[in-house]
Amino acid sequence: MLQIFLDIKAIDPHNYVAFTFFIGTMAMMGAAVFFFMEVGGTSPQWRTSVLVSGLITFIAAVHYYYMRGYNLDTGDSPTFFRYVDWILTVPLMCVEFYLITKKAGAKIGLLWKLIFASVVMLVTGYIGEAIKGTETISWVWGAISGAAYFYIVYLVWMGDVAQLAKSSSASVAKAINTLGWFVLVGWAIYPLGYILGTEGGLFGFKLVQDRAAAVAAMDIVYNIGDAINKIGFGLVIYALSRSNDNNA
Repeated sequence: MLQIFLDIKAIDPHNYVAFTFFIGTMAMMGAAVFFFMEVGGTSPQWRTSVLVSGLITFIAAVHYYYMRGYNLDTGDSPTFFRYVDWILTVPLMCVEFYLITKKAGAKIGLLWKLIFASVVMLVTGYIGEAIKGTETISWVWGAISGAAYFYIVYLVWMGDVAQLAKSSSASVAKAINTLGWFVLVGWAIYPLGYILGTEGGLFGFKLVQDRAAAVAAMDIVYNIGDAINKIGFGLVIYALSRSNDNNA
């Protein structure tokens, strides 16, 4: 594993896309090492949650290293491999809501609701982004993906997760509220990237007229959003595990 990360290709200082892939790799790997090292000192009730945070950032780090190499070798956006990363990490981020509300009475049905919605969001998003067709097709798949996203937002802010937060400890309720803002605001970065990168421009317009510039902007938006959201999610969970109020 160490040899893989030592095999680093040179990056042109003006290649901002590759640079954000590189920074993403290092940030995610650093976060993963931190979370893994802290698992042993975490109270049993939060140990799995911190471990999952480490898994999320580690999986992302490996994918980002590969995507950076792919981008340098081909000059293309690693759309397929990005969605492979998301199909593994985003459901795990949703699992965190279940784990921290479990003692407040969260049922296994909530876990499957969150996982199912996240998978639908990602699969339809990939189809809409990867398909080479008309703007209408991209709009339809984007709308389905958006509906799944807003269902997750509903669960977190008004649905099962929100209701469980009310019967949880103050520290758990605070963590859920913060994670909810990540979902509502932080995850909103991804629809922006989708609009930038969709063939022909989603909704009948182009935010960036040049196709290559649009794809580059999409990758930068996704890379920044991923680092903030995945590491931020983990830090919220870590802060919860270290709070004085540990009675969910």
